[in-house]
Amino acid sequence: MSGMSVRGGTLLHQPVHSSNLRSVAYDEAECVLEVAFHGGRLYRYDKVPAQVHAALMAAPSKGTFLARFIKGHYPYRRI
Repeated sequence: MSGMSVRGGTLLHQPVHSSNLRSVAYDEAECVLEVAFHGGRLYRYDKVPAQVHAALMAAPSKGTFLARFIKGHYPYRRI
């Protein structure tokens, strides 16, 4: 997608190419990852290392990466 940023929860989101995910934001100081889905749901994952965020952004399938390496591995909540 374009380099435009969109407002998510408390962070500025970057749109991503994904059939599942709409945008992703990351706060390196707080180790917080926010993920917005095309259906409108927004989740916040805590204690996510910067290298995991980088790997998510580089993954060919962001939805698959999220399901395999983030969901169930880090505390999260719907916001």
